[in-house]
Amino acid sequence: MDHEYYIEIYPPLEFNYKECLVFLCRSDQEVLYRVMNGFLYKLIKVGEESILLKIGYDQHVLYVEFPISHPSESARKEAAMYVWEWFDLEQDLSSFYEVACKSEVLQPLVQKYAGLRVVCMPDLFEALAWAIIGQQINLPFAYSLKKRFVESFGEGLSFEGERFWLFPSFEKVAEIDVEELKKLQFTTRKAEYIIGVAKAMSNGEITKESMLKKQDFQQAKQSLMVIRGVGAWTADYVLMKCLHYTCAFPIADVGLHNALKEQMGLERKPTIEEINQIATNWEGWQAYATFYLWRSLYE
Repeated sequence: MDHEYYIEIYPPLEFNYKECLVFLCRSDQEVLYRVMNGFLYKLIKVGEESILLKIGYDQHVLYVEFPISHPSESARKEAAMYVWEWFDLEQDLSSFYEVACKSEVLQPLVQKYAGLRVVCMPDLFEALAWAIIGQQINLPFAYSLKKRFVESFGEGLSFEGERFWLFPSFEKVAEIDVEELKKLQFTTRKAEYIIGVAKAMSNGEITKESMLKKQDFQQAKQSLMVIRGVGAWTADYVLMKCLHYTCAFPIADVGLHNALKEQMGLERKPTIEEINQIATNWEGWQAYATFYLWRSLYE
């Protein structure tokens, strides 16, 4: 509901805002949003305009205020659509809960974290770049690299003494040199991959719209895996976090392995074959199963 100076968003009943915030607050190195005094602040770009969102939640309603600007009606609609996609509110989770309740591993998690939704990345370049940044390094170092990357090449905006950032645009990154990223401690290969993705997006070779038109999951996955630097894990991560494929399964993910080891009381991390066996009945909902298992790591 649009009230001109703020908007109200009515999420599905199966939505737990506090649980989503737990995931969002997992690193103090995060620069793309802030949680302050119970509000979530996020800078987004609508056309040429940077808009700061101040998101609150009360009695199952998301309230989105605009503390700096007074966006147009169309820009407010875009902001509402961004928040709706960010929290994956289009997804009907009833089938997932039916599947999860038949799984020994997932049942306690869905009871504990009911209403948690995959916290998405609506921007395809951000999803691809972040997945590439995170390849084969620990999460704290990945966040350090992202912070340097964003603060070096992203657009920023100040409000009440705080600096808010946009993820660098693919247009900007397509113009930078590998050496510029190496100065930020990116490996040569990662720098080449990220700049290569940016150039491909600038040339129109990769677009979110074209990816979403590929209704077949395997077709969409193969389209991503032809991109240099995008393997199976990266493709599944992007399909899960940006393109909303609930069957995406980043099965090689270290966090997934650690969570399964912990939840199942195993002496060692399970093998890929064992994970496939565990996930036999997760068909169609592997992405949500993975996300709930990731959540269990933040206890």
